[in-house]
Amino acid sequence: MGSFSIWHWLIVLLIIVLIFGTKKLKNIGSDLGGAVKGFKDGVRDGSTPETPVPPASQVTAAQPGAEKTTIDVEAKNRS
Repeated sequence: MGSFSIWHWLIVLLIIVLIFGTKKLKNIGSDLGGAVKGFKDGVRDGSTPETPVPPASQVTAAQPGAEKTTIDVEAKNRS
């Protein structure tokens, strides 16, 4: 009494097909499959350790022959 038989599930499936139609159910199935595939790809890509990217240098290399100077942005903005 607690579980449904195969006939109950077939009747439920038939009612769902009659309400939504096969084309809409096919579109829903393909959208759901694409979402699951995208989720799996995202999880797999996120689990691989990436090499850390070193932070960008604050002082860039000067041109040859040019004087090397460092400019403090806050000091430049205040003056």
